[in-house]
Amino acid sequence: MERRGDENSGQPPADEIINQDSLTIKIFDALRFATNWAFDHAKEDGHWVGECRSDVCSTAEWIFSCQSIGLDLTVDSEAYCDYLWSEQNPDGSWGLAPGSPGNVSTTVEAYLALKILNASPNLPAMRRARKFVLAVGGVAKVRVLTRLQLATFGLFPWDAVPQLPAELILMPSEFPINVYTLSSWARAMAIPVLIMYHHQPIFALPNGRSANNNFLDELWCDPNAKLVPYSPPLRDLWKKGIVECGSSVLDNVLYRLGGLRRVPFLRRYARRRAVEWILKHDDSGCYGGVFPSMQASILALVLEGFSIDDPSVRRGIDNVEKFSVRDRIGKRIQLTVSPVWDTVLMALALSDACVSPNNRHLQRSLQWVKDRQILDNDVGDWKIRNPGLMPGGYSFQYTNNWYPDVDDTAVAILAFVKHDPQSVNSKCVAQATQWMLGMQNLDGGWGAFDSKNNHLYLNKIPFSDMDALCDPSTPDVTGHVVDALGVLIHNENVNDDLRKHLRVAAERGISFIAAAQEPMGVWGGRWGSNYIYGTCNVVCGLSHFVKTDHRVREMACRASEWIKSVQNVNGGWGETFASYDDPKLAGRGATTPSQTAWAVMALLAHLPPTDEAIQRGVSFLVQTQAEKDQTATWPTKLFTATGFPKHSYIGFEYYSHYFPMMALGRYAQKMGLEQLQL
Repeated sequence: MERRGDENSGQPPADEIINQDSLTIKIFDALRFATNWAFDHAKEDGHWVGECRSDVCSTAEWIFSCQSIGLDLTVDSEAYCDYLWSEQNPDGSWGLAPGSPGNVSTTVEAYLALKILNASPNLPAMRRARKFVLAVGGVAKVRVLTRLQLATFGLFPWDAVPQLPAELILMPSEFPINVYTLSSWARAMAIPVLIMYHHQPIFALPNGRSANNNFLDELWCDPNAKLVPYSPPLRDLWKKGIVECGSSVLDNVLYRLGGLRRVPFLRRYARRRAVEWILKHDDSGCYGGVFPSMQASILALVLEGFSIDDPSVRRGIDNVEKFSVRDRIGKRIQLTVSPVWDTVLMALALSDACVSPNNRHLQRSLQWVKDRQILDNDVGDWKIRNPGLMPGGYSFQYTNNWYPDVDDTAVAILAFVKHDPQSVNSKCVAQATQWMLGMQNLDGGWGAFDSKNNHLYLNKIPFSDMDALCDPSTPDVTGHVVDALGVLIHNENVNDDLRKHLRVAAERGISFIAAAQEPMGVWGGRWGSNYIYGTCNVVCGLSHFVKTDHRVREMACRASEWIKSVQNVNGGWGETFASYDDPKLAGRGATTPSQTAWAVMALLAHLPPTDEAIQRGVSFLVQTQAEKDQTATWPTKLFTATGFPKHSYIGFEYYSHYFPMMALGRYAQKMGLEQLQL
């Protein structure tokens, strides 16, 4: 096997495998130190929540909102600037993740935020940013959502934003296009945007208020030509397909009709329904649990006449502040928060690391998760497609009762049952399992937040330039579910009737996985980067069915060979986000702790622990752990999670801790190192 180099990892080479006796001692110490670190970083009530790092857009867009609705920026101005400057690339751009090339939309938003905060355009860093933007085509090249942000200040014409009539809220759920054919995240964003598009506000900037504001003219290649089309000409769209062409024609018709504004009674009714929907989904100011929908909901309510001190608006503002992080780097706004996700994964890692089931810290953490099960039968957009399904899922955030997700629920089941095998008969696990089974799609797979949300034609309409308007089945989520199903099926405490239902669901899930395997033997990752993540989730899930499903062994063998073929020279694994654009880069990139752990776990699921690739991966993890005062973790600045492929990436702070713990713990168990009980 040819071993590839890893020039950018900053990690020491691990060409020499540590001898077994020494490795056993090092693994014991690594797991002990990692466990100490985990407990030291738990909150008082037992849960974990690390920072959710992303690009600078959430911070920039909150600065836009403060400017728009009159919130004070003076107190935090310097801290915001410090953070924005810290993220700038040497060429003046801002990228989607550390180490990623510049992105024009991200750079334009950062530049505007800094100008609002009184950064001089003559600063060297601002000049570099300006040079980058102009070199890639200027403001005219930004994405649709950035156009929308700029339009609220008169920096981009509203006529250059796709038509979004408020009447969309009135479309029945049976129609081909309605708010419930959209993914949950797009829906929670789109409905307040309907209100924004109706009002088409022009807010003041430091230079005043104008529908043709020149505040960013230095970033336009031609400031006199701002009415930039957001889709190709019809003659070109016709070549692409009937959906692209038809949606563009409809957009043009709506434009000619003034976005249906000429039917005032209907418009008033649609606006009222949209506001009612937003208020119904307030959820203690959560508004969908992610910053974009929170920001849009706040702005929509203000435009509809709600004061900043109205409880619904104030809760949203307060929640955004709860998303903020302030430290020596500066102040920034997180895209979301991840307490349930972090806690179930950390609890799973501790169980894999052989921490005693009687450990009070672990028990308290799992109880914290159980207390957040969503059992309210009156909430949840998922009920639109599953009206008879009873609740029982878990959401990602502290509060997001309208949007439990399948991934969190599957991993929660894994954490509960691995900690206590008899918990399969608990009410908590039973309800979570039934809800998860009910969310299975017709193709056998699972999406994240909805079932039957696979209307991929939506990604071809003018407003969708991020390919993120749907929530179809994905291999990575399906892999986690199949993993949970496998653990339940092989649990002796499960009754035969339930086991039968679990097997049927698992067989359908495996069929989806088999159909989704790509020619090189891998699966892509929707929520993690990328082929390494997707392949790990799937292969770990398949491990429970090697003896009962003839398809599994061949799929796993092909996947394992691919994983071994992309191992870096230092023994670890890494994959650049660029693999979403170019599959030839699959499995290639600077080594990271989490991606190394994913690869090791995937190999351990089907190969003996003495396999050379596994030994080298484990050696890399124990050698790169940073220990201090009997606690240790695996530091990294690189992101390995995905928000929207090609458009938004995430760095979950604790990924580089609990995933290596899982990998080392599973290796130790495979080696029969029972003395590791902590």
